[in-house]
Amino acid sequence: METIHVAVTRIVKQGSEELFKAKLTEFIQASMAVDGVTGVHIIHPPPGSVSREFGILRSFVNESAAKSFYSGELFASWLEDVQPFVIGQPTTRRLSGLEAFFRSNGHPSPPRWKMAIVTFLGVLPAVLFWSAAMSGFENAWHWFVRSVVMNAAVVISLTWLIMPLLTRIFRPWLQKPNNEINQ
Repeated sequence: METIHVAVTRIVKQGSEELFKAKLTEFIQASMAVDGVTGVHIIHPPPGSVSREFGILRSFVNESAAKSFYSGELFASWLEDVQPFVIGQPTTRRLSGLEAFFRSNGHPSPPRWKMAIVTFLGVLPAVLFWSAAMSGFENAWHWFVRSVVMNAAVVISLTWLIMPLLTRIFRPWLQKPNNEINQ
């Protein structure tokens, strides 16, 4: 089973921030009792910022749990409850790729520079290995076919072997709190 991560952002009307936060707290507490929800993280606008965008990063045990949650009564009720305090409709997106590799059980994604370092530590050996392994095919295969096969091998290696291993090894460093901007 693969964990599913979904980000929902809302723009809160000026002056409604505290009311929105109260409704958000109630919603989060109720939502953690829903089967299949494994974690949630709230992103508040930075202190001193003029932004009024709030983010809710939620994790589910699988695709079915995510679909059930977002089509369920609790989520529909939440949308209705906060409508007077927000501008427009929610923006929802599935987290994938690097963001999904680095999210874990309610912990927010680490800063992008940390994700870049760990990804580099995974990509470099994968590319070196598969380049060496396919060096015998330089003249046998068309350059495009060789590139497609090598890139597929690198991506498969990263997805199912290297990145899960590296994120486990580096988890304490990746999740270490810091005051750096998550850019």
